[in-house]
Amino acid sequence: MRSIRITAAAAAVVLLAGGLAACGDAGNDDSGGREVEAEENAAEQFDEGTRMRELADSGTIKVGVKFDQPGLGFKGANDDLPSGFDVEIAKLLVADLGIDPNQSDIYVETISDNREPFLENDRVDLVLATYSITDERRQLVGQAGPYMITGQQVLVPTDSDVESIEDLKGEEVCSAEGSTSLENVNAAGAVGVPADTYSVCAEQVVDGSVPAMSTDGSILLGLAAQYEGELKVVGDEFSEERIGVGYSKDHPEMCQWINDVLTESFEDGSWAEAFELTLGPSGAETPEPPVLDECAA
Repeated sequence: MRSIRITAAAAAVVLLAGGLAACGDAGNDDSGGREVEAEENAAEQFDEGTRMRELADSGTIKVGVKFDQPGLGFKGANDDLPSGFDVEIAKLLVADLGIDPNQSDIYVETISDNREPFLENDRVDLVLATYSITDERRQLVGQAGPYMITGQQVLVPTDSDVESIEDLKGEEVCSAEGSTSLENVNAAGAVGVPADTYSVCAEQVVDGSVPAMSTDGSILLGLAAQYEGELKVVGDEFSEERIGVGYSKDHPEMCQWINDVLTESFEDGSWAEAFELTLGPSGAETPEPPVLDECAA
């Protein structure tokens, strides 16, 4: 299986896509969002008493996504809908329930530190927000997938001599509070500095508050695009992040449904289409779909 490898070599290509998102056009239907139609009579495919049937019957759902990550989950001030790979996968799930996925009130801004609380407190029904699957998180919430595999890199000023995480041992490196990225920074010997969002980290790198930030390379390239000429992505990937879909542990039946929708998207080409639309402009080759984890019996 080839994982998604979006490295610094692709940075020049991602500037166009990221720049469009930064200008507030990323969420409009004519600049990046695919039209995904809701399934007719969707409720009939789900058993009574399942959460999927409840959502389909109600015609409403809430999905937590990021609003500050071009290419993955981004919503500009003038956008009606968020856009990005996470959002496109969310649309497939929402449409399978017979719910129109192009409604702005479906999507709830979610940051790294509130993904579990949002699911535990029923603030959202699903989370697709660069949500790495971990054993620790699965103690609190359900996670299905993965639908993407990526790796962690470093973002620094363009005039920095830093070439990898190895050059930052003992140095402050910003990452999002509650993220696996922050844990990986500390494990690599740097001093993790938590922030509410990755966009805040990028601002701190630009203004010199910290020498670097770190998270998935796909996220970093989108941020670098917003600060064209000021930031660069460096270093090889030093972690593997398995990005999945979060749901409440109160509804374990959702796992197989999510995996079934993902499997169908792998087979009918809609997953690849979503990747090419959102992350393809970075220069990344469309990978083979990842192998899904089995749902617990």
